[in-house]
Amino acid sequence: MSQPAGTAKKKILIVDDEKHVVTYLETLLQDNGYDTISASDGKVAMEKVESDRPDLVCLDITMPVQSGIRFYRDLKENPRFTSIPVIVVTAVTGFGGDPEPFEKFISSRKQVPPPEGFFSKPIDRDTFLETVKKILP
Repeated sequence: MSQPAGTAKKKILIVDDEKHVVTYLETLLQDNGYDTISASDGKVAMEKVESDRPDLVCLDITMPVQSGIRFYRDLKENPRFTSIPVIVVTAVTGFGGDPEPFEKFISSRKQVPPPEGFFSKPIDRDTFLETVKKILP
């Protein structure tokens, strides 16, 4: 996929402690014309947000050092970063992989808006890419 002359590629921060997930998402996104950066926990992710200002964050929930939920709350409570969209990509779902219980939980946090997308692992790559393209036209 080629970029129009004079336009920058959209940058996506992938936050996940599982290297194979990061590699998969990097390959998928790069093959579809996006630049990627990655972090293995919420603390490093916030440093990358501050230094690289991504256009989108793909966020896992369960990670060492700092969880995805904590990172998400910190991101959305910071006026400099609240406009950065987030897609949650996680294995933390309800019974049988149903994401609805987790979506209800994150949506019930009144102090922050719900994420722009939610995918349980393993993701459906086509639906995931459609969501990314809607968020980053």
